[in-house]
Amino acid sequence: MAEVIFYLLDEEQNDAQPAPLALACRLAAQAYRSKQACLVLCEDKQQAEAVDELLWQLPVDAFVPHNLTGEGPPKGTPVEIAWQGSSRSNKPVLINLASQLPEGHQRFKRIFDFVPADDQQKQQARERYKQYRGAGHQLDTRPANSIEEN
Repeated sequence: MAEVIFYLLDEEQNDAQPAPLALACRLAAQAYRSKQACLVLCEDKQQAEAVDELLWQLPVDAFVPHNLTGEGPPKGTPVEIAWQGSSRSNKPVLINLASQLPEGHQRFKRIFDFVPADDQQKQQARERYKQYRGAGHQLDTRPANSIEEN
């Protein structure tokens, strides 16, 4: 079963980008630097394109090879960005930005998820947490500021 880490998002974050997207990019960059391929699963294509754009904005020395599902080289890149139902990725790490439990979550070794400050989104995160636990995954919860800056 996977290790599932939920990051608690702070409503105080006033970044130019929505907090979960910025944190997902940091996690994807960490995975890449650790030589672990990952899938960033978004709620929809619009959110996937926003993550793609944020990854392109990283400094040149922090470049993360990535592509949207269906684009890029034939064998893909270390970081794939998909939306619900668009990917059958076999990457070991999943960064979940979707509101529902990801289809095929059992195939990942490590899953990152987020608990937003918004009450409705927080309730959806609680439901995912219960579903992950029910599937036998090992769960952990951490503050968002515990993600290392690299």
